[in-house]
Amino acid sequence: MGNQPDENGFYGSFGGAYVPEILYKCVTDLQQAYLPIIESESFKKEYHQLLKDYVGRPSPLYHARRMSEKYGCRLYLKREDLNHTGAHKINNTIGQILMARQMGKTRVIAETGAGQHGVATATVCALMGMQCEIFMGATDVERQHVNVERMRMLGATVHPVTTGNMTLSDACSQAIRDWCSHPQDTFYIVGSTMGPHPYPDIVARMQSVISEEIKWQLQEQVGRDYPDYLVACVGGGSNAAGTIYHYIEDERVGIYLAEAGGHGIDTDYTAATMHCGTEGIIHGSRTLVMQTDDGQIKEAFTISAGLDYPGIGPMHAQLARSGRTNILAINDDEAIYAGYELTRMEGIIPAIESAHAVAALAKMKFEPDDVVVLTVSGRGDKDVETFLKNKALAGEYGEF
Repeated sequence: MGNQPDENGFYGSFGGAYVPEILYKCVTDLQQAYLPIIESESFKKEYHQLLKDYVGRPSPLYHARRMSEKYGCRLYLKREDLNHTGAHKINNTIGQILMARQMGKTRVIAETGAGQHGVATATVCALMGMQCEIFMGATDVERQHVNVERMRMLGATVHPVTTGNMTLSDACSQAIRDWCSHPQDTFYIVGSTMGPHPYPDIVARMQSVISEEIKWQLQEQVGRDYPDYLVACVGGGSNAAGTIYHYIEDERVGIYLAEAGGHGIDTDYTAATMHCGTEGIIHGSRTLVMQTDDGQIKEAFTISAGLDYPGIGPMHAQLARSGRTNILAINDDEAIYAGYELTRMEGIIPAIESAHAVAALAKMKFEPDDVVVLTVSGRGDKDVETFLKNKALAGEYGEF
């Protein structure tokens, strides 16, 4: 049931590497190289030094007193929004850029939805002086315009993708097509726990710094190193994987993950893969996918560009199937309300992705002594326009 894949990259029946022949060598090279690189002392030293001095880790674990009172628990927020670039994504891109350099690659590509992974990739490419190209759905280019300009400012080329519904899934497909055309010199920095093995494992390991810190921060603040509940949003699954990584085998910890319900799981406008998906293959991995009866990938719909994906990482598919994680579908209106609530009650404007996690609290039941850790995966600067456009959905918090 754990977080480690087998030698073929499978978590139970999910995972693997289903790639076209032209990518076979790239993927097997990476499979053979990644563990020796990331387990080497030189990698660990440089990685942790950059996390500390460049990213600004550890990120704080903040006791949210007003929200604790409202929900009748002891709520702590893991503040990934305070990292350099404003989200958890940088934890992973720092690690992967060091791997790319070690493997002698000179050109870096990435996909992005909300733009946070794109910004984090462009940032580390600027840091290391590498060529950077980002694939982003044209819909997301429009709704995340500020992040697009940040990427360009950092020296990246942004390619708007105009296939499908022009969001994250289409950006992934285009990035894979580019990788097929440039296998020799190009390193693909995948932003979430998805894609062919070894990416789900690489990304989960890079993000596991989140739960590593939660352990000692809780010990300091509450006198024990585990919470009663962990809460995170889940799209492809990187911040969720990092939040739960060191607690998966600890049955004392309840795990609640919030996926994007869009207009509702009973509609065609949703991105709630674990509620609505069936087993299939997407972007090189066997996992749960929203698909038609004949296997065509359905379009995902949600107000959140970062959760707008019709699949889920294989690790999360397996944990959900085994019953280890509890999956809640959060609709657009619930996420907007929760984003305003956190803003008004704690003075923290979350990313719309993170607001889905906040909205999960209203669907959970707590005892007053329960310790709850919720990961605020990103800050909401990029989403201010979306929050304002949809403030009617926020009820009392949208009134000005």
